[in-house]
Amino acid sequence: MNTAYLLLGSNIGDRKKYLSQALNHIESAVGKIIKTSSVYESTAWGKEEQRAFLNQVVFVQTLLSPEEILNTCLQIESNMGRIRIDKWGERIIDIDILYFNTAVVKSDELMIPHPYIADRKFTLVPLCEIAPDYIHPVLMCTNCQLLYMCKDNGHVSLYEN
Repeated sequence: MNTAYLLLGSNIGDRKKYLSQALNHIESAVGKIIKTSSVYESTAWGKEEQRAFLNQVVFVQTLLSPEEILNTCLQIESNMGRIRIDKWGERIIDIDILYFNTAVVKSDELMIPHPYIADRKFTLVPLCEIAPDYIHPVLMCTNCQLLYMCKDNGHVSLYEN
């Protein structure tokens, strides 16, 4: 059995509903969700002139390979109505693979660990909630150490409806 950490994000429409729908799709198509972080609201990163995102990290057990998870997540995004226009632009749903077991994967289509983990507070805050002591297999630091060193000054707060 494999394990993976996935990051969900949404900043269009009913953001909370889209995260919930994505969780249902992940549970049915990727694998059993073992743990979910709280939902956090964060300022946009990379392309800052847009609505704030809701983000959540999930820990799943899966029989899928990293490439199969990627393809499944892309299909979930498409089925939910995501249209890719701008890099780091608005989106109904975004699902990123953060970690897969302790693997390092580098291909044209996929990089694991996700290359921006250490740079994004909106990723590290929910990741530290559910996996504070997980060691990044390349940087050899825990998620909490990465958060402590993170230079991102974007605002991340617990989301309350």
